[in-house]
Amino acid sequence: MQWSPNKQGKFRNAIDGERDRKGANVSIGERDRKGANVSIGERDRKGANAIDGKRPSPQERNTFSTDVVPEKAILVAVCPSGQTMERTEEYLAELAFLLETAGGICVKKVIQKLERPDTRTYLGSGKLEELKEYKQALDADFIVVDDELSPAQLRNLEKEMQCRILDRTTLILDIFAKRARTSTARTQVELAQLQYMLPRLTRMWTHLERQRGGIGMRGPGETQIETDRRLIKEKISLLRQQLASIDKQKTLQRKNRESLVRVALVGYTNVGKSTLMNVLSKSDVFAENKLFATLDTTVRKVVIGNLPFLLTDTVGFIRKLPTQLVESFKSTLDEVVEADLLLHVVDLSHPDHEEQIAAVNRTLADIGAADKPTILVYNKIDAVAKEEEKEGEESEQCATPEGKTDVLFISAAQKLNIDVLRDTLYNEVSRIHAIRYPYNNFLY
Repeated sequence: MQWSPNKQGKFRNAIDGERDRKGANVSIGERDRKGANVSIGERDRKGANAIDGKRPSPQERNTFSTDVVPEKAILVAVCPSGQTMERTEEYLAELAFLLETAGGICVKKVIQKLERPDTRTYLGSGKLEELKEYKQALDADFIVVDDELSPAQLRNLEKEMQCRILDRTTLILDIFAKRARTSTARTQVELAQLQYMLPRLTRMWTHLERQRGGIGMRGPGETQIETDRRLIKEKISLLRQQLASIDKQKTLQRKNRESLVRVALVGYTNVGKSTLMNVLSKSDVFAENKLFATLDTTVRKVVIGNLPFLLTDTVGFIRKLPTQLVESFKSTLDEVVEADLLLHVVDLSHPDHEEQIAAVNRTLADIGAADKPTILVYNKIDAVAKEEEKEGEESEQCATPEGKTDVLFISAAQKLNIDVLRDTLYNEVSRIHAIRYPYNNFLY
């Protein structure tokens, strides 16, 4: 059969059309229906996006996770002369707990043994280069230093590391700001933050500093800094006036409670003071296994036998407590100063509990409450290993410090030896009550 050129062309075009319809394009269609797109559909129907077996809606496909990703940090400390490396590692472990409370995670701990921290960059030049390598390798977001840095050290470290630098004081202030719930606590924390920020404003305005000399080349950096300093000083003055008013209110409240003996719970942070408060007063004070879970003072009336008294839960202390916080929380700490009896709670399971006792005693001396009659209460005996719970070893390792009334071993969480604590409290409070109110038989 002969084919004309036109017919051959039409035949060729027809074959090409069939190939287009059934060949490459059909393969593409098959692939779209049965290949990658179908797999995606199967994944959508059978995977996480379709729990009920149905194809997810467009609204479901456009949802995103709002979970907060914790920031990664490198912890840095200097081991000075006269301090062991083990003690420095314990301090860094506490700093890591502070970081966890603030919402971050520790990816590396760096310690340098120096006679004293470098006045310019805190660390030596070699350790700074090592720290830069750790930061890049671990993709750390910021660096935390276990000391209070001077403004110059802070500025030089940020310039060297090209990232955020936080010192111990900044981290503690951030935790306090996060934990503050009442207006009084927020005012106290804000005042402490502004007092800490005031001498460190220079590093916040480096982009406005003068770049080079010459007529007309002076930037407005110093003017902006002075403006901010003036605003912060005015804000500090206003907050101090508010705290003075709060202090008057607290003083009046304490004056109305003078008819009862006042007992205050003091101690290092996260030793179980709030838990013990709940056990003794049968209340529901917020308690959590984190640092500085309690910032506001809580007062509850407790009755043991026929003897009523007031029990106060106060903010916990910590090593290197910022002086700004001690000044700002004066009205809160006055509850301790005006208390008749102190219950000094200690975490016996902590390996460095003796250092914690010393830190609390230093803070009590700073606020003028070191001479108060005190009952030393070792808490968390249930967390101590069995081989360390022998009574003879405990009495030797935990002798009664000078000026302390008594020493007790309890577990507030498991309610162990709570009856012994109640009896001791009854005896001490009744003795104080008999001296203060000799003509009152304190019958409830």
